[in-house]
Amino acid sequence: MKRVALITGGSRGIGFGIAMQLAANGFDLAINGTRNENEVTDAIKQLKDAGNDVIYCRGSVAIPADRDKIMNEVREHFGRLHVLVNNAGMAPKERKDILEATEASFDEVVSTNLKGAYFLTQKAANWMIGQKKADDAFNGCIINISSISATVASVNRGEYCISKAGLSMATQLFAVRLGEYNIPVYEVRPGVIRTDMTAGVKEKYDNLIAGGLCVQQRWGEPGDVGKVVAALANGNFMYSTGQVIMVDGGMTIPRL
Repeated sequence: MKRVALITGGSRGIGFGIAMQLAANGFDLAINGTRNENEVTDAIKQLKDAGNDVIYCRGSVAIPADRDKIMNEVREHFGRLHVLVNNAGMAPKERKDILEATEASFDEVVSTNLKGAYFLTQKAANWMIGQKKADDAFNGCIINISSISATVASVNRGEYCISKAGLSMATQLFAVRLGEYNIPVYEVRPGVIRTDMTAGVKEKYDNLIAGGLCVQQRWGEPGDVGKVVAALANGNFMYSTGQVIMVDGGMTIPRL
């Protein structure tokens, strides 16, 4: 019986890169997103073509009822869950200096990027604990996709930075709490990744990367993140719970 992974925001961008790698590694998948099902048909087909069972669970992780719906659909279809990848995230709809940013934008970003992941993890963790108690051979983990913005300040999108910094602490909290059950929790911290979220600032980052922003002078790709997540999901780092894995091309290495 194949292991099952739930990937939030898994139908495009970094999430789809993760899904493709997990599909290639033999996982059955529950893909969450907010788009209509007819808008993700091609993505789901590509994942199924790898020979896996794939379902689409529509809903917003920011909404409690949707979180319940997502988890119930996974439980009803698969009856098991081994890996939760908290990838769903959003940037502020309008980048504003922190002296001008709105409370509405703060609430929207934090509700999706932090609060949604926190409480979805709570649900998944309790289910995984139950599976572990029923079968000591159960092997599960939780992987949070944060950002270099957890520690690199961008004053024109403060709500995003705060949401990712909070997700970093949530990783440590759940790692400590789930340690007794041998369920590791990890944080993957991408840098500048080529997705639809970064498409609007492509020229800016093309120039910055060419000027030496990253040690490795190229954009990161969703597959770069996906390969790291697959290694974690496969259990290759079982004694590294609570750790941060950087996927930023060396961008955050202090340099003179």
